[in-house]
Amino acid sequence: METLLLPFSPRFIVMTICAVITALLLAIGVFDHNPKIWHVVLVPLIIFGALTLLGIRDLVQKNHAVLRNYPISAHVRFLLEEIRPEMRQYFFESEKDGMPFSRDTRAVVYQRAKAVLDKRPFGTQEDVYREGYEWMHHSVAPKPRADEKFRITIGGPDCTRPYSASVFNISAMSFGALSPNAVRALNAGAKKGGFAHDTGEGGVSPYHRENGGDIIWEVGSGYFGCRNRDGTFNSDEFARVAGEDQIKMVELKISQGAKPGHGGVLPAAKVSEEISKIRGVPLGEDCISPAYHKAFSTPLQMMEFIAQMRKLSGGKPAGFKMCIGHPWEFLAICKAMKESGLYPDFIVVDGNEGGTGAAPLEFMDHLGMPMREGVNFVHNALVGINARDRIRIGASGKIATAFDMARAMAIGADWCNSARGFMFALGCIQSLSCHTDRCPTGVTSQDPIRNRALYVPDKIERVYNYHHSTLHALTELLAAAGLEHTRELRPIHFSQRSSTTEVCSFAELYPALRPGELLEGTQDRRFRDAWAMARSDSFQPAG
Repeated sequence: METLLLPFSPRFIVMTICAVITALLLAIGVFDHNPKIWHVVLVPLIIFGALTLLGIRDLVQKNHAVLRNYPISAHVRFLLEEIRPEMRQYFFESEKDGMPFSRDTRAVVYQRAKAVLDKRPFGTQEDVYREGYEWMHHSVAPKPRADEKFRITIGGPDCTRPYSASVFNISAMSFGALSPNAVRALNAGAKKGGFAHDTGEGGVSPYHRENGGDIIWEVGSGYFGCRNRDGTFNSDEFARVAGEDQIKMVELKISQGAKPGHGGVLPAAKVSEEISKIRGVPLGEDCISPAYHKAFSTPLQMMEFIAQMRKLSGGKPAGFKMCIGHPWEFLAICKAMKESGLYPDFIVVDGNEGGTGAAPLEFMDHLGMPMREGVNFVHNALVGINARDRIRIGASGKIATAFDMARAMAIGADWCNSARGFMFALGCIQSLSCHTDRCPTGVTSQDPIRNRALYVPDKIERVYNYHHSTLHALTELLAAAGLEHTRELRPIHFSQRSSTTEVCSFAELYPALRPGELLEGTQDRRFRDAWAMARSDSFQPAG
């Protein structure tokens, strides 16, 4: 009896209704002798018939238990799950809640990119008494707002062609991860605004070269654009490309914040003729980016390789990018610098809050040091070996506003890079579909129909406006603090609430090493044991 009543249970009632209506409509069409009756019943018959067939399919399929138990009606669940991110973003998130970037942050980037009013009414929406709230101190003697565009010179004593860089640049994003039109707009915006565009590890594409903006060429473990057929480094090809006037600096990628220690594979099916030519990989074969470098295996060899990059580029600034992992490994690099006398011109510190097209959840959420701790660690380590004055530090990781920049520079950075900030300037709506090739704005899609929606002349202006307006906001912050340049920022200019009644200065949160302290023998717990474990001849710890 229970089995006979099953079609009328709540779980199956939708399918039962569809099947009954289909049968009734079919019977009416067959037995009604009015020749026009099919004009009336055909459309609803097709609709309910299709739903009935869908229900039968749900019953017999074996992949989804919920569909077997709730034929037809369970599809509503999958539909709601599909649109859940959009529903949450548009209807339920507060201005401060959204992740990775809040609606408020995205809105201010959009407003600055469009050169429209970016002010807010009625006071802050931040809970200024919550644990973790941070602020910048202002001065009772503020300075006039600086007119300069805040530039720094990158290039140590061994660099013969130093680069005057903006303190705000486009972070590493490869062609392939970004669409051709996105790369075009970013580079042309950088050209107009006088700032730099990092290529990412996918090689220097024609879209990077098209508009003549300054380029930082990032070379990863796949050596794309400067590799032999077996995937090893090709010094002649590197020298040819790095010698181009448009390329201002060369950067060795050691690791990426969003997925440090993780390589990647571009399947053969996605290696188009264009990708094959740009990256220097065989057409129709998997394009592999290993998790490790083949050109070196020790800190000393790494310093020699960076020195070789500088020489092959004709004396341009050469450095590396990494997310800090084992502290002794970076300190091993520092020991290699002192022992060999070979120094990078710059180090870009990425944080685990950085973004990528796709990464395993465990890597994205729980691997690597956050950017601020990483920047301060690198800054202090270089101070501790008396090398800070010759090496510039860039910060990369969830930087979108002038406050983000000022905070990073107060704890050790000389300049900041932003990737997702400039993606927002292009029109990215944080749909979180970068890895699907279905980006709704054409920023990350290789589908020519989708990326044609990104109108390059308009986006060039937005990229330029965002950079210009963010630096304008930075000048206003500095002036309010009684400062004239970003190099004057110090930890004492910032505070963080540690509880509802306690506040710590950044000077307490990020204590400084004395010049040469690592060489003399530090007792700072952050460095003492790691320094003892560091070896210039190996990334493995001593002992």
